[in-house]
Amino acid sequence: QVRLVESGGGLVQSGGSLRLSCAASGFTSSRYTMNWYRQAPGKERELVATNTSPGGSTNYTDSVKGRFTISRDNAKNTVYLQMSSLKPEDTAVYYCNAVRQYYPTYWGQGTQVTVSS
Repeated sequence: QVRLVESGGGLVQSGGSLRLSCAASGFTSSRYTMNWYRQAPGKERELVATNTSPGGSTNYTDSVKGRFTISRDNAKNTVYLQMSSLKPEDTAVYYCNAVRQYYPTYWGQGTQVTVSS
């Protein structure tokens, strides 16, 4: 059974840090481009960070550049999003996503991140 399970969300003060994890099962995540999205209340889902496969290139939306880092641990079939210098506007549900050409796209259930001012 294919699953993506996010964890690591929570409540943090402005300026704080969190590390989100996305554990994949039922498929090999190293063969997929892995993305982190977020959706704030009343807003559209937004692509935050990408780690491509093949190649391992990373890309970030402008608002998180220099603050967020996406990484992988292929041995654990897990992708991470290290978030630092968090701001209230980073408050959202964060979703993990796996994409590979000619294969289905997978989504996790999301994890809530709340940044208090």
